[in-house]
Amino acid sequence: MIRYALPLLALGLATTARAETAETRAAFRDRLPSEEIVYFVLPDRFENGDRTNDRGGFAGDRLAHGFDPAHKGFFHGGDLAGLTRRLDYLERLGVTAIWFAPIFQNKPVQGDPGAESAGYHGYWVTDFTRPDSHFGTRAEFKAFVDAAHARGMKVYMDIITNHTADVIRYAEGEETGYAYRSRGDYPYSRKGGIDGEPINPGFQGDEDRSQANFARLTDPAYAYTPVVPADEADVKVPAWLNDPIYYHNRGDTTFSGESSRFGDFVGLDDLFTEHPRVVEGMIDIYAAWIRDFGIDGFRVDTARHVNPEFWQAFVPAMLETAREAGIPNFHIFGEVYRDSADNGYIAQYTRRDGFPAVLDFAFAQAMRETVGQGKGTHVLNALFDGDVLYEGGEEAARAMPTFLGNHDMGRFATLVKADRPGIGQEELLARVKLAHAMLLTLRGSPLIYYGDEQGFVGDGNDQAAREDMFPSQTASYNDNDLIGTAATTAEDNFDETHPLFELVADLSALRRAHPALSRGRQVVRHYGQEAGIFAVSRFDPDSGTEYLAAFNTAAQARRANVVVGYDARGFEALAGQCPGGVAAPGSATVTLPAFGWAVCRVSEIAE
Repeated sequence: MIRYALPLLALGLATTARAETAETRAAFRDRLPSEEIVYFVLPDRFENGDRTNDRGGFAGDRLAHGFDPAHKGFFHGGDLAGLTRRLDYLERLGVTAIWFAPIFQNKPVQGDPGAESAGYHGYWVTDFTRPDSHFGTRAEFKAFVDAAHARGMKVYMDIITNHTADVIRYAEGEETGYAYRSRGDYPYSRKGGIDGEPINPGFQGDEDRSQANFARLTDPAYAYTPVVPADEADVKVPAWLNDPIYYHNRGDTTFSGESSRFGDFVGLDDLFTEHPRVVEGMIDIYAAWIRDFGIDGFRVDTARHVNPEFWQAFVPAMLETAREAGIPNFHIFGEVYRDSADNGYIAQYTRRDGFPAVLDFAFAQAMRETVGQGKGTHVLNALFDGDVLYEGGEEAARAMPTFLGNHDMGRFATLVKADRPGIGQEELLARVKLAHAMLLTLRGSPLIYYGDEQGFVGDGNDQAAREDMFPSQTASYNDNDLIGTAATTAEDNFDETHPLFELVADLSALRRAHPALSRGRQVVRHYGQEAGIFAVSRFDPDSGTEYLAAFNTAAQARRANVVVGYDARGFEALAGQCPGGVAAPGSATVTLPAFGWAVCRVSEIAE
């Protein structure tokens, strides 16, 4: 006997999105992290809502205020008012949470003469207690958060505990090139090396993190002699951040070995995160943002460059602050940058350091290798097999923020072009569309990098991947050949008819309408050693109904017999072309065009 599963809602995807009620929006706090569709944006590059703050209130030339919209490394004018103005656009895209680059007050410009750039990205903080004056005020930030919440959107802040702006200099720095000086060669007990005069008597090193021990650390000149320029002596807020004793002062990191945690990140002042005063101070700073504005989560910058004990204190304190503020499901995810499809490395930060989630760099690399480079789909199977390594296992993996590209590594389209020199625009668009279809239906909390929905194709990583959504004056952006459109970045790019915008909007609505795609258990059903069909089943967390999602990473049509539940008999197509029924109990024949996909709901089951 064949039994028909419960029918789908008789509504199109667009109608489903519109049908979400005010009551549903009011319950946004109850959504789990895996249910969010996150939009990551650099406020400076999104929309200029207030031109009076373009120079941030600073006098002088661009090296004083940092505003130069023709230069890719300076402020361009985007702000909180612009973000607020475009919330309707994001709502129509299907976004349920907004993560933006740090908005804290930055040092406007830093860098050696001739190599200066501005703090438009937000990672050169001087004042942790207010938004950068280029972006707006605390009142404008509150208005933005309230407006987002009124639409049922969560707000994730990008935070930094590892470093501040580059203020501290070293007396010996110019002659040494600020080279890293290790704890073995330059112990805390001697000034300037093991042969130097004794200092800090009684200090037992950074492994004893008690207040009593750190009270004995009074002289920061163990490796270098820190020097604070007189005109910047009080530039940091809160005031305790101006004391060099709260920094490692060991020179620049090489991103390896001991220096990875104790060195200055590209010259930025590296905080002494083992110091109990630093732990206490950072907890106070970020707890205040939760209490004052009711934000919904933190993305934590440079998480792997901070000692685990800091996170073991900081993360529970933030979760408890959020709980006391009536914010359930507060999401904290760390940035652990690693170009590897093996998720074992990033998983350690959920087990040892205590992060509830980490940015899924393993997912991003696996997508590059399969959809971009054409490697076998076994890469994806290995990725998802590794989900058991996270603290909390496969269930916790569903909360890992998944993404394709970002502001550091570059856009997915850019990476594909680098891996496939000479690729045509049509094929590039097809691969990017497939990648977004996988992003929005596979396990994890999907992140859309701003501009990807408008077909942006950058020239590279970092500054080359941070184009303007509003009309740009940057020549190196405006000569880019975008995909899916004849537009350039020299014009406004908020086109809701762009094929990638429409794709993301449709699949976002599909994901929201079917909890199996956000909260459901995932089982890999088909993969191979070559490019071709990759398939998973996802299961409704309440009814157990099976959904089959299949993707073809090959440049030619592919057909495969895919494992399904033995009780499945028929399918209803939610996206793409689905089989009408099973080929035999336990198997369904899936046929997909080049770079095609299908999402199918089991609609008939055997009794």
